[in-house]
Amino acid sequence: MSDRIVLDDTDRAILRLLMEDADLSASALGKKVGLSQPAAWRRAQRLQEQGVLTGRRLDLDLAKLGFGVTVFLGVKLGTKGRVSLADFERAVSAIPEVQTVEHVLGLYDYRLRVAARDIADFERVLRRRIMTLPGVGNVDANVLLSEERLAGPI
Repeated sequence: MSDRIVLDDTDRAILRLLMEDADLSASALGKKVGLSQPAAWRRAQRLQEQGVLTGRRLDLDLAKLGFGVTVFLGVKLGTKGRVSLADFERAVSAIPEVQTVEHVLGLYDYRLRVAARDIADFERVLRRRIMTLPGVGNVDANVLLSEERLAGPI
């Protein structure tokens, strides 16, 4: 049995609009997709009840907060037998500069998104916090130059 939710064109339009602005009122949402306010509200409620809408997210401008550098790290664990994945995930998640921790398949075991004030700050975080974590073997860094956010396949 599949957990896949069947969406029609109106559901997809609602999702695209809410991805752009999660605070849209049901009235504004309805106007944009050609539904009444109650019908738009019911649709959004159904999507939430079905688990398609799982919450709201606030995006911060990291540069304005003083974090001008974002680096993606590929981390290969060196001692898988001695350090559990859960231990590594718990330890790396406690580092405030680490924004995301993704367990991946491929050349690396984990992909991390790290925010730093500048390159010197990133080097400090890398040397003093990340490289000292249990089990860390190889690390590969890619500095983010620009980012384009895409809505995804809806």
